[in-house]
Amino acid sequence: MSRVRTAWQRLGLAELNRRGRELELLHRAMGFATLALVTLAPLLIVVAAADPLGHGGFALWLVDGMDLSGRSARALTNVFTPPRKVIGATSAWSVALLALFGLSFASSVQSGYEHVWRPTGTPWHRIWRQLIWLVMLMGYLYAQVQTRSVLEGTPRILLSMTAGLLFFWWGPHFLLSRQVHWRYLLPGALATMAGLVGLRWFSYLVFTPLLVTNAVSYGPVGTVLVVESWLVGVGFVLYGGALVGRLLCERFGDPDASLRTEPEEPDAVDAVDAVQEEAPTRSEQDTV
Repeated sequence: MSRVRTAWQRLGLAELNRRGRELELLHRAMGFATLALVTLAPLLIVVAAADPLGHGGFALWLVDGMDLSGRSARALTNVFTPPRKVIGATSAWSVALLALFGLSFASSVQSGYEHVWRPTGTPWHRIWRQLIWLVMLMGYLYAQVQTRSVLEGTPRILLSMTAGLLFFWWGPHFLLSRQVHWRYLLPGALATMAGLVGLRWFSYLVFTPLLVTNAVSYGPVGTVLVVESWLVGVGFVLYGGALVGRLLCERFGDPDASLRTEPEEPDAVDAVDAVQEEAPTRSEQDTV
């Protein structure tokens, strides 16, 4: 038991577990999933419906992300396929509201990165950065699906991995107002992509049969619950990957002031010395 505890400490898993509790990782992942389904999904449905190429819409994005096929893919498509007149029924005011709701999702992601890296940001820089990040996210998801009909096998895997690595490397750097150096964010991007690959494999093994079972037992509600569970996993990987990257930088990277978890506090000894220097000595008091 002591050997296991020692290995747990040496590998940094104990510190990772402690910081995960401080970050409230599971709570943030559940918030990520809820906001993604409530605020981001309607916006993506409208964007996918406006796709001039018409490659399946938002449902295909989910099918590709969860690595579904056959009956499970059809069960999900039956729930998330929008009506044909979704663009005609959507006004400019509705699109503006959807974009505003999407900003709340981007704000949640930005807040998670800030709690991992603790930069000193200004509120004025937040909104426009969230908007640009949201547009880039939709572009990234759109491009991922479009490669499905162009490339197959190893070339598509390599292209998807490269695009994902670049996006999750650029995203924190941009949302954190470029206060964290590129070299510190690369391990987090690599950890995020590794987590997404593992989640995709887990989805193929677990969510594929579960979607069919839930669709038969509970109908559309069961399908939505499975998608929500998958989104929780995505949020866990997103924030957990950033946290793992932060710890790797502290363990193997160069120490830097921007990597401190907590703001630097003045040394207690220096504070006592300063008070003693300011206080009048005994001889000075006698002279007075």
